[in-house]
Parts: sequence; structure tokens; C-alpha cells
Amino acid sequence: MSKGGGGKPKRALRGRAGRMQGGRGSGRASKGAVRLWGHHAVEAALRNPERSHRKLWATREAIAGLDGELPPDFPVEYAEAPDLARLVARDAPHQGLVLECDPLPDLFLGDVLDGDPARPLVVLDQVTDPHNVGAIMRSAAAFGACALLTQDRHAPPESGALAKSASGALEIVPWVRVVNLSRALEEVAEAGYWRLGLDGEAEAVLADVLPAGPVALVLGAEGEGMRHNVMQHCDAHARLPIAADMESLNVSNAAAISLYAVATRPGP
Repeated sequence: MSKGGGGKPKRALRGRAGRMQGGRGSGRASKGAVRLWGHHAVEAALRNPERSHRKLWATREAIAGLDGELPPDFPVEYAEAPDLARLVARDAPHQGLVLECDPLPDLFLGDVLDGDPARPLVVLDQVTDPHNVGAIMRSAAAFGACALLTQDRHAPPESGALAKSASGALEIVPWVRVVNLSRALEEVAEAGYWRLGLDGEAEAVLADVLPAGPVALVLGAEGEGMRHNVMQHCDAHARLPIAADMESLNVSNAAAISLYAVATRPGP
């Protein structure tokens, strides 16, 4: 990849190149691999030193548009846009970049709970749509959340669709998956977080019950909401002050509003 525009050289992309393994599919490549697409998702993955990369398919124009230099030995295969479309989901907006890489390493919950009141934890109960999870991750990155917490069995896997919706945030926000979400919420409480469940039927309004200290925002799937056992593991429940003739908001919108409320709450 050439240096851009005669100005100062672009800084190096820090991604590690790994052995290429074959695989076809829409978003998932060979077993244990993920295909990411789109400028922001791919560029963020290339910058992430925690990613092990296998191969990049790209147009020359898209490579030139990356903010950084690929390592000299990085496995790149140049292709035209129609060829790239065969590597991803139908009609996926790949923007000339398709990256095959390993999933991110597993994380332990205790490693991400920093107790900073300014950095909330986002907990999702059975939110399974990858576009919603990706959008929530993007808001979590924008408002400085310490991590995203989901249950393993009721959340989407890493995928191109999720990464594209996250617009690079998949590489920024730590994502912890647990077997038992209720048990994990007990650990969250032990770490000093106030567990606040978003519930459209709650009497209290979010702004009135936000604590000054560390907070975990717990959101359930649209329609079903939080499961009963998860609700019982919240310290309080609150609703967003939306108009009475509107039943609810999309969960990703609700998450963004809640994160903004935490970021703008009055200081102690």
C-alpha cells in the first residue's frame, strides 16, 4: 500500500497476520474464523493487536483508503467488488474490504469491572439481533462504557453484520460472555455496581434513580424484556420518559439514551 498524497507517511497498522485457512459462507468463514467487512470494521480490526488475522481481500482503491500501512508480509488478495460480494452475506456493504480473522479472545468479567462511575457496564438479556448488538456496542464505545456483558446462549456470535453495525466498536468495547447472567450480575454487585434494569412498566424514571457511583444498565430483548430471574437481580428498575402513545423504543435506541443519561448525570 502506497503512502498517501505526498504528505507524511501513514502509521503502521498493528494487526498480526496469521496462516490463511479456506472457508466460504456469509459472515462465518472456516470453523473458528470470522469474516468482517466494511471500512470501519476492517480498519479497526487491523489496528487491534488482540486480533489474529488470516487474509484480506480488497480492491486497490479500498486498500489505498486505509489509514495506515499493512505489514509487508500481510496476506492480501486484490479483487474487484463483484468478487468480494461472493465472500459475504448477500447485499452486504463490504466497501471493497473483506477480512478473515480469528474471534477475539475470551474475557473474564472481573478483568473489565474497573469501578469507574463514569464508565457504565451494559448488560443485555436475550438481545439476539446482531444489528442491535452492534449498534449498542457503538453507543457503548461513544459513551465510554467499560464493557458489554451478555449470556453465551442468548446473544449473537461475532459476525460481519454485527461488526459493520458496530462501526469499529467491536474492537474497542470489551465483550464478556457468561454462562449464567444472573450469577454474573451477583459478581457485578460485589464489584460495587448499582444494577439498574430498564423496564417500560417501571414507575420510576431513569434520571430520578441514577446513582452517583458505578452503574450497570440492564436491557432486555424487545417485546419480551428481561427474564424474571434477571429482573430479580437488579437493584432498581426504571423507564425512559417516552410519550404514552408510543409503546417502546428499539433496544439499541434505549441503550443509547440510557448511556447518555449516565454520561450527563449531575456529579456527587
